[in-house]
Amino acid sequence: MSVLVQNLTKTYGPQNAVDNLSFEASKGQILGFLGPNGAGKTTTMKIITCFIPQTSGQVTVSGFDTAESPMEVRKRIGYLPEHNPLYKDMYVREYLLFIAGLHKIKNKKQAVDAMIEQTGLTREAHKIIGSLSKGFRQRVGLAQAMLHNPEVLILDEPTSGLDPNQLIEIRSLIKKMSEEKTVIFSSHIMQEVQALCDHVIIINKGKMVADGSIEELQHQAAGETLITLEFAGTIDPNRLKTIEGITSVEKLSNSRFQIHASSKKDIRPDLFQFAVQNKLVLLEMHQELFTIENVFQKLTK
Repeated sequence: MSVLVQNLTKTYGPQNAVDNLSFEASKGQILGFLGPNGAGKTTTMKIITCFIPQTSGQVTVSGFDTAESPMEVRKRIGYLPEHNPLYKDMYVREYLLFIAGLHKIKNKKQAVDAMIEQTGLTREAHKIIGSLSKGFRQRVGLAQAMLHNPEVLILDEPTSGLDPNQLIEIRSLIKKMSEEKTVIFSSHIMQEVQALCDHVIIINKGKMVADGSIEELQHQAAGETLITLEFAGTIDPNRLKTIEGITSVEKLSNSRFQIHASSKKDIRPDLFQFAVQNKLVLLEMHQELFTIENVFQKLTK
């Protein structure tokens, strides 16, 4: 495995930021690493990239232990943190040449030119980084992470601030890079995760709560059905809870609701009968498929 995490724990005082976490990521795979704010995602990424040490457990990258061989690990990792740290007073090309020098890359100019073209920075290469939009700064961050051709890419919110066109281009670039690399991808944008990731890990309060493909997680959550209802007038959600099979009712507005029900029985006929018996005008009744966002909410609430 390119990245192997075993029984990883990081403690800050009385709190476990990461609690006995184990997972693996392989070459040719995009691993989605998900969790709510404060779940321990960034802490885990910082340990993998040797920014901070773990309290206990073991992390290996391409066979090198992060505690015993941190320099060897760093050579093999490209990292784009959530808060993209750039030298804003440097020009784009100047900055990438500086990064290439740090990595002791041979033929620096050739490597930088290729990366500028690959990340769509050709027109921005002569500009000062501080003058770029957030989207182009993200591209510069991606370029520095990939410049030394690492075996493992760790991307923390890499599509933050991109417009729809840039997002498609960067998504395509990450997908292409994953053919030859291991990619660990963290994002709060569930559509991005669904579009990009082969495998998903969800953590909550430092602990693993889900591990599998998107299809497997959707199947895992399929014990429940989601139905969106809208009536022509205001109705008390407690009246809906009296229908057998409904486990909870989420109020979206005074007339619109999301129903959580057991999948053992189709309750749509009962909902229709409820509307008829109570002389309610039913504007919408829509049964939704479970998305990765539904799974995320169910496992982390």
